[in-house]
Amino acid sequence: MTTAQPTMDLPECPVCLETYNDTVSIPRVLSCGHSICEACLVSLPQRYPNTIRCPACTQLLKYPSDQGPSSLPKNIDLLRISLQHSPPSSESVHSKKQNQRSTINGVKFWSDEFYATWKDWILPHDAVLVEPEPKPGVFVRFGSLNYSTVCFRSDNNGNSLSLVPVVSLPSIVNDSKFRFSYVARIIKCLERMKEVEREGLILILEASERRRRRMCRVYGLWSEVEEVDDAALYIVCERHNGSNLFGKFVDLRNGFLDGGFFSFAMIGKGICESVLALHLEGLVAGCLGLSCFYFDEFGGVCIDLNEALVMGRRVCSNVVDTVSGATSSKHKENKAICKDWLQSKVFVSPEVLFRLLHKDDITCENGHSRYPIGCGSDIWSLACVLLLLLVGHAFPQYTFQMNEENGFDYSDGYACWLEEVNSVIEDKLGPHYLSLRQTLCKCLDINPGNRPDVVDVRKCIQDMLVIPQFDFLGNLEVTINKNIMNHCFILGELFQFHREGSNEQREYELQDNEDGGQPDFVGDGEDNRNEDFVAGLSKGMTEFNDLRGHLDCITGLAVGGGYLFSSSFDKTVCVWSLQDFSHLHTFRGHEDKVMALVCVDEEEPLCISGDSGGGIFVWGITSPLRQVPLRKWYEHKDWRFSGIHSLTAYRNHYLYTGSGDRTIKAWSLKDGSLICTMNGHSSVVSKLAICDEVLYSGSWDGTVRLWSLYDHSPLTVLGEDMPREVKSVLAITVNRQLLVAGYENGCIKVWSNDVFMNSKTLHDGAIFAMDMRGKCLYTGGWDKTVNIQELSGDDEFELDVKAFGSIPCSSVVTAILCCQGKLFVGYSDKSIKVYHDK
Repeated sequence: MTTAQPTMDLPECPVCLETYNDTVSIPRVLSCGHSICEACLVSLPQRYPNTIRCPACTQLLKYPSDQGPSSLPKNIDLLRISLQHSPPSSESVHSKKQNQRSTINGVKFWSDEFYATWKDWILPHDAVLVEPEPKPGVFVRFGSLNYSTVCFRSDNNGNSLSLVPVVSLPSIVNDSKFRFSYVARIIKCLERMKEVEREGLILILEASERRRRRMCRVYGLWSEVEEVDDAALYIVCERHNGSNLFGKFVDLRNGFLDGGFFSFAMIGKGICESVLALHLEGLVAGCLGLSCFYFDEFGGVCIDLNEALVMGRRVCSNVVDTVSGATSSKHKENKAICKDWLQSKVFVSPEVLFRLLHKDDITCENGHSRYPIGCGSDIWSLACVLLLLLVGHAFPQYTFQMNEENGFDYSDGYACWLEEVNSVIEDKLGPHYLSLRQTLCKCLDINPGNRPDVVDVRKCIQDMLVIPQFDFLGNLEVTINKNIMNHCFILGELFQFHREGSNEQREYELQDNEDGGQPDFVGDGEDNRNEDFVAGLSKGMTEFNDLRGHLDCITGLAVGGGYLFSSSFDKTVCVWSLQDFSHLHTFRGHEDKVMALVCVDEEEPLCISGDSGGGIFVWGITSPLRQVPLRKWYEHKDWRFSGIHSLTAYRNHYLYTGSGDRTIKAWSLKDGSLICTMNGHSSVVSKLAICDEVLYSGSWDGTVRLWSLYDHSPLTVLGEDMPREVKSVLAITVNRQLLVAGYENGCIKVWSNDVFMNSKTLHDGAIFAMDMRGKCLYTGGWDKTVNIQELSGDDEFELDVKAFGSIPCSSVVTAILCCQGKLFVGYSDKSIKVYHDK
């Protein structure tokens, strides 16, 4: 009996996943030890001369491109194994391709898809100018804002705006040290809205974008302040005084004068087309009035979305007040609930009004609840607007009555009111325009299903114009899909404008977290602790411990051996407990200011500090902590330069120092001997970092240089082509393929795989400190603020820097370290603060 032999996984190229052979897929060995086939080696991009990035470990390596793959040795062992065995099945290759896919996981403050949906609708905070003093002749309606003038900074003069509040922004937890950024607060506000509310909002925004000829322009979403507990999110619309222009064509006391039917037809046709534009987008106003329409600069009639929203909210509020007054009245008096609306030329169809009155207890047996809310509801309101234009104040007002006996039954009086309307129209039009009179009366049918479409109303009015000189107008061939789900402004939850208290909001956010609302994160224990910290930030809940022990400005922070270490201008290195943040020990011995600090947490845990006099001290950090350094040495002193400015270490092998003499020196950590000196920078080497076997150095000369850790040769230079105003590099941080540099002018620059991706100003003044975990970037500097950003997007094509929030500070930020789920920040006022969630 024979047993099946296990299938051997044959070696394959890490790029194309093809099995190696002796023709095209010949394995060539790179200097880092990984192999790649010749075909892929030729096709790999070379961003800089004579360098190539290993696809397996992403290291930048020396590669003589002029000699090609033949200059690299063959991997004979891999080639022999491949040739001696059959290639794997396509099914095996497919499964391996799935396993080979790797992504950089990181904490995310928001979903990329959600952010992409809404980001273009969020207006910059300074795009809307609010002025407390009124300007002569400027009329602005702006929801609940108590300002005189609101304008959009689109030109020198500004455009008048109207604002309508949508929902309250997330309130700020009073004892939180963290503050959401302007965009983040709006995104978080949108996230906690109900799905139906967001759908209604996006419908309005997109409808305006597509139907600009018949709708007022909606610029987007805006909030008047960044950090006020009572702030609201507003829809920003353009504002016109169009309602006043009707006076040029119609006397609202008597309607159109004799011979004015041509003007009525032109304006009525435009009103119908603006309502049609609304319906074609699946939107229903629910109530309409003369003030909802205006003339644009070309003489066309447009619908003012903001006015329709504000009007709908006012109607809802009036209904609530009326109903509450009726139920609390001792005498149960009849309430004329729409008298004020008709007097102010606001028209609400009977079925919409009934839905508002019985919103919480509609049943199938409930009278007129059988009438649906839809486009037909706007037809009723549209007819009232047209009749008001046609007959003026002669238009009969019908007051719906609500009392204990009839429970809001309007059927009996409604027929009489329709007869009165028909009589008024007949008196106005005489025997002419019979079709128009019949159509308008049909629009007022108590059953919305019997009312004509807006297309039919428009055609009827256009027939008044179809005389020989207007036969070019033709018919409007548009079909409204009656099966589409309509969003009604006046009934939508979005425009009830609920203001939630901070306690309710916090409960919502906590529940959101428990239900998996926060994005998933894959990583080790350290990464999960950092995720917890970011989750705490997203709820605005951070506390801090204040560590005091130094006598001067903090210059460096590091974690190793289970301790927190801090360096200072006071020439000492302090050791702190990571459990209770108590002060445990102080290393003394430096004769000059300690400028930089680094920890090595390998087989021999070490803390290394460097000072402005060129002194390098290596401290043992195993218990018990000792006062005397394990080793110390000095770099060559020169009165022209200021000693060591930066440190980094490669495992327990090498220590790298960036100096005032513009060089980078590599030292042996075993005996302190100088291994080599790297030259290239033209000014102080301010920061050093190591990632993926590459040494990164930032300098006051404005550049970042990359060096090979194998032979300490230069790989490339980043930032040489940057504008002169960028100035000195004061901080750098590296995380796999991402490199971020912070500059003297407060801006950052981001590279991905050594390709420049983005630049953004984050601070008002120099950036002295930064750290990155996953794609969360923490920066601090001269303006006494720690800013928190998310680096998101495609690392190869587009990378966005999104401001999430900030932590206001009382002093200049000089050191930042994010580690073990906490944010450690050093300040110029001698203090160290530890931020963490509650």
